Amino acid sequence: MAHRDTPLRRPRLPTGWRRLVVRLPILFFRAGLAPVFGRRLLLLHHTGRVTGRDREVVLEVVAHGPDDNSWTIASGFGPQADWYRNLRHQPKTVIQVGNRHHAVTAHFLSPDEGAEVMADYARRHPRTARRLCAFMGLPVGGGEASFREAGRAIPLVRLEAADRQRRHGRERG
Repeated sequence: MAHRDTPLRRPRLPTGWRRLVVRLPILFFRAGLAPVFGRRLLLLHHTGRVTGRDREVVLEVVAHGPDDNSWTIASGFGPQADWYRNLRHQPKTVIQVGNRHHAVTAHFLSPDEGAEVMADYARRHPRTARRLCAFMGLPVGGGEASFREAGRAIPLVRLEAADRQRRHGRERG
């Protein structure tokens, strides 16, 4: 049974020209061309936990909240990815979706929550889900159960907009 603590074959971070290609979408966001990505990609601003410097990374949105005030993202490079570790250190940050900015707080999903998200993602994007799992060295037979197991192993983060948190806080108390 796969679990987040299970050592996986983590992909190596891109270097050289591959790193430039991976970082190219950041330039689209900076140039005001983010709407070309629709709601599929977001720009995550995060603060380096060691340097304190501002950092940016473009990530795929795995799931949207029902009211479009939350976004779930996956760490394809595992829990050692800098952005993931930086969010662990400082979970309050800002994202950009299209040309809109949102103040968000990161919530790290449990393996069971990750299983549900990944199964849903695989139903909506089967080829991309298989590629993500293969990239991470996870065996996926293509059935829902195998995607659930993959979701237990892939670190997933839900980014909730500050205005959503305030609304839910008022509803509770």
